[in-house]
Amino acid sequence: MKFLVKGVLAAAFTLLTGGIPVWGQQPGGTPPPASTAPAAPASKSDPAAAKPAAAKVNINTADEAALMSIKGVGETTAKAIIDYRQKNGAFKTVDDLTKVKGIGEKSLSKFKDQVTVE
Repeated sequence: MKFLVKGVLAAAFTLLTGGIPVWGQQPGGTPPPASTAPAAPASKSDPAAAKPAAAKVNINTADEAALMSIKGVGETTAKAIIDYRQKNGAFKTVDDLTKVKGIGEKSLSKFKDQVTVE
């Protein structure tokens, strides 16, 4: 009878401690259950977590630095956008960027969601 009571108590203790009997642990054995603490912040390699969503860049008013903040637009393209805007006036639509030398449909599709015309 004593053996049965000890077995029941041992089983209850095992259940209450997350299923790992303390007296049965061996080095390199099963790790303790994961903590219920809140998840750690996203890693730095996650681009979405690294930067909050930025406002769209207005291609009719943006200076060179603002245009270069658009992923996929470098210094040459930013200057070309400004030159085109100065010679031809404001853009009516974002798709008008394809009229700028060096910007085709394919390159525009990469950054179209980052720009606006106001």
